[in-house]
Amino acid sequence: MRRRDLLGRIPPFGLLTMLDRYYDTARTEVLPFLPARVTRLLDVGCGTGATTRAVASRHAVVWKGGIEYMDAVATRAEPHFDRLWRGDAQAVALEAEIAPGSLDLVLCLDVLEHMADPWTMVKRLSALVAPGGRLIVSVPNIRHWRFIWRLLAKGDFRYRDSGLLDRTHLRFFVKETAAELATVGGLQLVGVHSVQRFRFPDVRWFLLMLSFGRLETLLAKQWLVVAERKP
Repeated sequence: MRRRDLLGRIPPFGLLTMLDRYYDTARTEVLPFLPARVTRLLDVGCGTGATTRAVASRHAVVWKGGIEYMDAVATRAEPHFDRLWRGDAQAVALEAEIAPGSLDLVLCLDVLEHMADPWTMVKRLSALVAPGGRLIVSVPNIRHWRFIWRLLAKGDFRYRDSGLLDRTHLRFFVKETAAELATVGGLQLVGVHSVQRFRFPDVRWFLLMLSFGRLETLLAKQWLVVAERKP
């Protein structure tokens, strides 16, 4: 049986292939921002566990927890985690199994935009972060130039099967509000970094240099926000 997408529909073959690739891809852009020590981590929206495995290959991780909404993906992820929860992260009773302040790393990548109340979720996750530990969040950038162009030039605000206007996106963020979201639980902001998937990296560098960095908020596909509980 072919897997259903988040809306319960059976996706076309091309979209199914894209989803497989998405869930299997390690988000290596988070690796430079990990805390110095990672022994216990939670990956919210873990996919098949590729990002968690990338972290574990660099740190002496002794406990790995994951949450995955898609049941078929969770089945593939389960062997790579000590504890895997299936379903909506907002409904998972994390606090019943994870002690406050016990995690060195919490990853929440491309998840919060799908939630009606991401602020409460961030507060819950922040409470689990240990002193010196980090919460790393990524959200799409609604200020990306392509969205602005479609909206202003064409009046186009159509939802799509994937991308910035994915039909399952409930919340939208810019750089400032992404930073506010990641720190709503009392963690200190370490940095906000743009994720830019340019086919020609030299063009990106030229545009940023030419604009003295001011175009960054239009070129960023996503914001990667790093927050930390100070020791």
